[in-house]
Amino acid sequence: MRAKAVAATALPLLWSNRVLPALNLDIRGRTAANTVFALAYTAAFQGAPNWLSLRGLRAGAIAGGLVLSGYAAALAIPATRRHLAGLEDRGPAVHTVEWTALHIPGGTVLTEELVYRSTLTPLLEQSAGEAGTGLGALVFGLSHVRPARAAADPIAATVALTTGAGLLFDRLRRHTGSATAPALLHLALNAGGALAPRLARRLRDQPDGSVGGRR
Repeated sequence: MRAKAVAATALPLLWSNRVLPALNLDIRGRTAANTVFALAYTAAFQGAPNWLSLRGLRAGAIAGGLVLSGYAAALAIPATRRHLAGLEDRGPAVHTVEWTALHIPGGTVLTEELVYRSTLTPLLEQSAGEAGTGLGALVFGLSHVRPARAAADPIAATVALTTGAGLLFDRLRRHTGSATAPALLHLALNAGGALAPRLARRLRDQPDGSVGGRR
């Protein structure tokens, strides 16, 4: 079991920080590659996402709804709307609908929930008890090192933020016994974060200036 846990820990880091960047794929290729890796990883290490969970669906819907309400409130407040509108647009070279309807839920949320919440962290918890939860979240954070470097984001802050998110996602997974709840929260965070700046710019640039426009 120890060798299995070591292999399960190393593979996501190797994939995210070495192999996938070296493939130099566009967004569609990355989504496809991530999906293949996640499915193979989950099968190899016998992950159990338990998607068909009413408890997970309810908890995830509540958590995701709270996040989306927060984004809506930020868009409704002029100061935070202006801040969102001023953020750099880091979206890929695809239509917003494709990005938020396919690549975020499929290439990011589904694959990461399969690898981390469904497979790696439960395996580490079997090997190391409660410490396995923290280790799984840390691996999730460290898997974002190369993406943070590519985006010129502060690496330490990115790792800390994503590790904290991983702990929250794992708490939802343990509470519900399902990856559905963290997946819905994860989706709300990522999709909302992608859409909110674009919506803020659209509101700012409305020609009549009625909502957030410049008078």
